[in-house]
Amino acid sequence: MGFYTKHILPRFIDLAMRNRETARLRAAWVPQAYGDVLEIGLGSGLNLPFYSSQVRRVYGLDPSTELLQIARKRALDVPLEVEFLPQSAEDPAPLADRSVDTVVMTWTLCSIADASKALQQIIRVLKPDGRLIFLEHGRAPDAGVAAWQDRLTPAWKRIGGGCHLNRKIDELIEAAGFRIGELRTCYLSGPRPMTYTYQGVAQRGVALVAARTRAVP
Repeated sequence: MGFYTKHILPRFIDLAMRNRETARLRAAWVPQAYGDVLEIGLGSGLNLPFYSSQVRRVYGLDPSTELLQIARKRALDVPLEVEFLPQSAEDPAPLADRSVDTVVMTWTLCSIADASKALQQIIRVLKPDGRLIFLEHGRAPDAGVAAWQDRLTPAWKRIGGGCHLNRKIDELIEAAGFRIGELRTCYLSGPRPMTYTYQGVAQRGVALVAARTRAVP
């Protein structure tokens, strides 16, 4: 791990994600979480103040120990039980199958190396009636913008901690076995290749839930 990745990138990510528009979206979506919550990509803990009293505890998963250090300080100011999981999203979290009520991902799926594998881990821990709340940026519907996303992504990944600008977020989620019940898309302010945003809620697909249920002895 180089100096940039260890010392500069975590501070840059924390600063970049602290703005009026991201705060507005967090305030609209994160309070929908309830019960036991697994947050994939806890980062510096910017979502923590937005969890409601319906949340019992938050398992905060992130591979960056530097970002988690910032999150630990933020956790001191919220009335939540927070357990920190310093690991990759692709690796099995130390949580039982079908044990989590809500999974929250905000601006995270873009930077996970194997997004499909991470989504399978989410399905493993999510209860049959649980929900996945996601706020992500990704591939734009406009051909010109998408072309620029494809051009920029190879260099952007190197400076942005593996961040892909061109992932089709809804297709990734559905391909993993989720059914998206609510989806909103829009451009936020700023350069269009970086700001096309997917906001929504998904649940495990009916067929998948039925298959898993039959497999339980």
